[in-house]
Formats: sequence, structure tokens, C-alpha cells
Amino acid sequence: MNIEPSIAETESRLRVLQVLEPSGGGSGRHFLDLCNGLQERGHHVEAVYSPVRAEDAFVRELKSLALPAVHAVAMKRSPGLSDMAAHRALRSIINGGAPFDIVHGHSSKAGALTRLRLPGFHAPRVYTPHAFRTMDPTLGKIGRLIFGSIETILAKLFTDHLICVSADEYAHALSLGMPARKLSVIINGVAPPPLDMANTVRASFGISADTFVFGFVGRLSYQKAPERLIEAFRNAATRLPRAELIMVGSGELEPEIRAAIAESGLQKRIRLTSAFTGPQAVPAFDVLVMPSRYEAMSYVMLEAAASGKPIVSTDVGGASTAIDKDRSGLIVPNDGDTTKLANAMVESADPQRHRQLKEAALDRMANFSMGQMIDKTETVYRRLTAAR
Repeated sequence: MNIEPSIAETESRLRVLQVLEPSGGGSGRHFLDLCNGLQERGHHVEAVYSPVRAEDAFVRELKSLALPAVHAVAMKRSPGLSDMAAHRALRSIINGGAPFDIVHGHSSKAGALTRLRLPGFHAPRVYTPHAFRTMDPTLGKIGRLIFGSIETILAKLFTDHLICVSADEYAHALSLGMPARKLSVIINGVAPPPLDMANTVRASFGISADTFVFGFVGRLSYQKAPERLIEAFRNAATRLPRAELIMVGSGELEPEIRAAIAESGLQKRIRLTSAFTGPQAVPAFDVLVMPSRYEAMSYVMLEAAASGKPIVSTDVGGASTAIDKDRSGLIVPNDGDTTKLANAMVESADPQRHRQLKEAALDRMANFSMGQMIDKTETVYRRLTAAR
């Protein structure tokens, strides 16, 4: 029997447009979780994604959510003339039917295209950067000035609210001159990982249950710095003769990473695969290693924290949120010195030290819920629509 919603229920529903250019990594996971979570709460949610870099698994999962509408708009990562066509297409979607209450852009390209508009009445524009480009410590002064200026101008003139995913990202936004009144911190939430996958993942590589496994999950890209991990593991491997490394991911650096694995002489101890998702793989790890150059709030770290896994990470955004430093994990300087990363890996594998780290990590498992993330995002939306 169909029961029509009451007038109060109908009026409380929000019409939300979520827009994303990249589909991989944490931004894609966040986008899917947010679309699904908001729809489950009765809101009208439409999604826009770019087919240019879309991963098949992302598109399948997005379409499986059965949203009222899923729009494909070709958005390219780098700025160019194609942005004009993408902007027109987005404007057509935004203005083409019943008005949206919120337009929410994720990552830099979708964030810019959804916010650029003429003055006048508009649906509030929300932006989640998922790591400002200027958080990359190797960017250089000129790049920091250019990207920082663009982000600050957009934040001041075109953004109704900007959601940072960690305290580190919030502090960085303030350092760029963004107004605090437009900022809030909403830490990404995760669903509990399927712990029963641990044996399946290890068995697929012939790794025994008593083998110590370091793990990496992420795009094989400059930001994630997988080459740092290979070098660090090569350094640590002589001191940890029974340890192995599972790397889960794909990306533009895959040929270089496969070559580095071959050159390391550790092909039988380093396994590179894209057959598993992060939540599937993390339970198989004894320690997650994050060698990234920069982050805002890594989903992989949250998944590891929600699984009660110790983490070894460079000092990037979100590390201090996911890790209780020196208790549930280790944080090393983000200076490119792989010896420090290797030493931390060796320390985390010491039996007594690992027990201490794991006990502390298990105590923190319940701190990273998805429901809390949806609650806080919904609160931001309602505050913006009420103010309008």
C-alpha cells in the first residue's frame, strides 16, 4: 500500500545536487556514501559525475543507488576550453527542472564549476575540497600562490559554505585567508569493514595467517607516493625477513611501480593488486602504511582505524585525527626520508610494540561512524536553506 507523505514531511525534504569529477579514492567513496545516506533519509538526491576518468566500479555503484537522476558531464582534471561546455551542461542541469535547495561540488574541478555563477538568487553552493592542492608540501611558492589565490577568491566570493574533512585541512583553509564563518569540519565516516575478508585476501596470495603483513591502499599517483613505500619496505625487509607487503590500487604510476617492485628484488614479498577494495583489503593487514605527500582526511586511514588496525603514516592532513600518535600508530616527518618510514615500520612490527599499538587502535574503533558524517552534513544544508 502506498502512503503519501504528509505536507510537513514533503517540506522537510531537501533537493540536493551532488557533483564530482574524479571517481577514485576517498572523494569517490565519500560521494557515494553521501548520496546514499541522504537518500535513505528521504531527501531528493541527484548526482553528476564525469565519465572522463570514471572507474567502472564507481559508475556501477552509483547507478545501483537508484537515485532519481544520475547525469554524466564530461569534466577534465586540467583547466581548459572544455570547462566552458562542462559549465554550460551543469548550469542546464541546475536550472532545468524543479530548483535545488543545495548544490554541492566535490574536489577542485567540480567545486569550481558548480560555484562559478552570475550574481543574484541561487541555491546555496557547498564545496568539499578533499585536500587543497596547496597542501602538497612540494608544490613550490609559485604554485602555492596561484592555486591558493584561486581557492581563496572562490571561497570568499562564490562559496556559501566550505566543508573541511579534517582539522588540518581547516587550519590550512584559514592560512589561505578563507573566512572562518564559511568553514566547518566534518570528518568522513565509514561503514565497519567486512572483517571476514582477511583470510580471503591473504589466501589469494598464499600468505599464511601468521605472516606479518604491511598494507597500502590508494591510487598509484604522485600524491600517494607509493614509490616511497617500496623503498622503505626494501630498507625494512632485511630486518623483517618474514614480513610481506600488499599494495592495493591502480593509477598513472602503475608501470613505474611495477618496475620498482621488480628492481627491488622482493617480487615474492610485495604483491600489487586492484582486485580488492580498501574495506575488503584492510582487515588482512597487520599495519596500514600511508606514505602520502599530502592528504586532507584519508578514507583508508579511517577504514583502518574502524578496523582496529595500527597505522604508520607520514605527517599529512588527517593523520592526527585517525592516529593517537605513538599509541595507536606512528607518524613520521613528511620530508621524503624513507629511512624514517622504514624504521617506523620495523618498530610497529616488533611483537610487544605491535600488541600495544593494536590494543590502543581497537579502543578507538567506534570513533568513526558514517551516521555522524551524514548528520553534520545535513545540519549544514538545513542551516544554509534556512538562512536563504
